[in-house]
Amino acid sequence: MSKADSGDLFAFFEQAHADEEKVKAQQVEDEFAPLASRLRPKSIVEYVGQTHLLGPGKPLRTVLDRGQCYSMILWGPPGVGKTTLALLFAKACNAFFEQIPAVTSGVKDIREAVDRALLRKKSGIKTLLFVDEVHRFNKSQQDAFLPHIENGTITFIGATTENPSFSLNSALLSRARVYVLQKLTEDESRTLLHNALTSEKGLGPEQIELSDGVEKALIDLAGGDARHLLNILEMASDLAAPVKTGGKILTLAMVGAVAGRKMINYDKGGDAYYELISAFHKSVRGSSPDAALYWYARILEAGGDPLYVARRLLAIATEDIGLADPRAMTVCLNAWDIFDRVGAYEGERAIAEAAVYCALAPKSNHLYVAFHEAREDAKQNGDLEVPIYLRNAPTKLMENLGYKKGYRYAHDYPGAYAAGESFFPEELTGTVYYHPSDRGLEANLGKKEDYLKERDDLEEDKRYPKGYIGKRVKFR
Repeated sequence: MSKADSGDLFAFFEQAHADEEKVKAQQVEDEFAPLASRLRPKSIVEYVGQTHLLGPGKPLRTVLDRGQCYSMILWGPPGVGKTTLALLFAKACNAFFEQIPAVTSGVKDIREAVDRALLRKKSGIKTLLFVDEVHRFNKSQQDAFLPHIENGTITFIGATTENPSFSLNSALLSRARVYVLQKLTEDESRTLLHNALTSEKGLGPEQIELSDGVEKALIDLAGGDARHLLNILEMASDLAAPVKTGGKILTLAMVGAVAGRKMINYDKGGDAYYELISAFHKSVRGSSPDAALYWYARILEAGGDPLYVARRLLAIATEDIGLADPRAMTVCLNAWDIFDRVGAYEGERAIAEAAVYCALAPKSNHLYVAFHEAREDAKQNGDLEVPIYLRNAPTKLMENLGYKKGYRYAHDYPGAYAAGESFFPEELTGTVYYHPSDRGLEANLGKKEDYLKERDDLEEDKRYPKGYIGKRVKFR
């Protein structure tokens, strides 16, 4: 074996390992992906839309069924399945899927992708090179693909939202077939929505039902954009309310809470809306007022609803700030009120003020954690009876049965505190959920809690003996 052959073999194995690691990383990422990514079709049967190209006997369906592929340009609006279609072609013709985003790539990236394709070609592995937003490439960048398309090193699929007749070189167009993709129809959007609500990969486990008008509102807001539809649904599902019969209900008010006015392009600059919101939330939680202002401004410039940010700030006030500074809730509510009363110009500024306040407020999630643990206990121990001394006795019969007997009225004791009393079922006596932090107001609450526990320890007339622990108690 020559040194050249040895070098090629080493490079091939190195590339194969890199490809394998890339696939593994993608699989891990998919577990935490947004709804639109989790529901990405794995086969043509799951694909929704483009029946003029993918219906039985139609051109692209015939090619897919034969396991073939050739270079093409997919022209259509955002969120209609261009990337998904390219992935299905790669799978059908057993090719490695390599993607280049034109927004952030240059000639150097193209050359590196081609070099990787050459290594695969030597071992009989085909490469499908997918270029998203291909119209962003200039003439020289587009020309860089031509020889490699001609010699079969790559199968080229470009995706564009602009008319390829004006945005792509004639040389590239002559080597690729152009297919026009269309927005989803109302029926197709309805099918996609139903799949998202019932699929185990989607929101199926949450058992969400839609109240009257919600389905139409979601479809109208999406405007035939599948990704947009799933993003709105995912955001709204966070607000879905539990119902007694099980599952959750999604109402028009909840959809309005996340959609506000009809949303504009949340992918402006290549950033998805959920990423902007995530960055904003993390900036406030991380006590960075300047970053919080930046991401808030980005959301507004992308056409986002400022009141959605106001709602997120209220969530932050209870989740990340909590009792370290309960005034944060008031500040956020006031900002929302100003927006409603005075209008967007002053209202957006008021929300910015609330964002900065929350960013600089002391942080504590101890109340958030305590409430979650209490809810879990309520689920697990919901069969425990209310102690008889804590029950009201509105009738003589109930009083004769011992209801409220032995109840110690707090205002009859020093400091309005009946030391040594238990307000839990006996089985849970001694349970502790809430542990105040040493930050903000919680530092004082912690001192108050320590004082009350000290009084409990000194009290001789206890409900239960000192150190008594219920049978189901869980210290945290």
